[in-house]
Amino acid sequence: MHSSAISRLTNLHRHLQPADSKLPESDDASGLMKISPEVAEALSSGKPVVALESTVISHGMPYPQNLETAKQLEAIVRVNGAIPATIAILDGVPCIGLSLEDLQKLANLGSRAQKTARRDIAHVVSIRGNGATTVSATMFFASKVGIPIFVTGGIGGVHRHGENTLDTSSDLTELGRTPVAVVSAGVKSILDIPRTLEYLETQGVCVATYATNEFPAFFTERSGCRVPCRVDTPEDCARLIDANMKLRLGSGILFAVPIPKEHSASGQLIEDAIERAIGEARAKNITGNAETPFLLSRVNELTGGTSLASNIALLKNNAQVGAKIAAALAQLRGHQNSGE
Repeated sequence: MHSSAISRLTNLHRHLQPADSKLPESDDASGLMKISPEVAEALSSGKPVVALESTVISHGMPYPQNLETAKQLEAIVRVNGAIPATIAILDGVPCIGLSLEDLQKLANLGSRAQKTARRDIAHVVSIRGNGATTVSATMFFASKVGIPIFVTGGIGGVHRHGENTLDTSSDLTELGRTPVAVVSAGVKSILDIPRTLEYLETQGVCVATYATNEFPAFFTERSGCRVPCRVDTPEDCARLIDANMKLRLGSGILFAVPIPKEHSASGQLIEDAIERAIGEARAKNITGNAETPFLLSRVNELTGGTSLASNIALLKNNAQVGAKIAAALAQLRGHQNSGE
């Protein structure tokens, strides 16, 4: 990446940092990252960019379905007016924007790539390892280079029985301290959705439902939970992101987009499979960051592939919505900068 592009991105990042940021004035993190020329050019010229995680490639589904899905998600982002920036750590280098060869490498590695949350970043970099970024790590890197919007399937949260285990995803604390808007189909339904929403409130995170009054439950459209904020268009989302950044609240935003009705799996079928999978995980003492991949894989088996098909459908829908939000935000900022 050219030094001039790095300089422009560093200046952009400083401009976007909240007032109470603890980062030093001279942030050397940019020098550790490899930013693709396309993403660097888009960021420096104010074009819309959407960050994408890489755990869905390595741990979300088998090869070659993972590679095909990753390519389809990037294509959907492009068709809807934005530049995709899939994020991963390859051979110890955080990469913002992956080439086809990079995607192929990550897809072939599969679960041999380390599932990388914020806590794991320094370790993976120091050992020159390969890391597939989760929501928290992807948000961290997106914020570092000034990407305001990130699309995923569903975020992590408070696990069922989390009041006893204290098993709570770092995605939630990342949303509380990193000003990136996350587009998801809500919270993974294997988790405790009401407690997750309570935790997000404690973290000061704005949770907004997209074109619905009820918070979605990942595989299904409804969870029975409501949140105080609703947005109905990409332009509504762009204005909310813009206000959040200008006020320098320092926290992210969670946009909860329901899975399209035609792809929504039977809620009871999924719920029964989740309860059985959780019981099996407890019996096998599967905990920590190994639990979610096990549960999702087991639920897919128990539902005869229905949950994986739904997962891919909601990922594609989120990519479309996220790209439209990014385009609307770029247009809004362009009008503001031109004085219109």
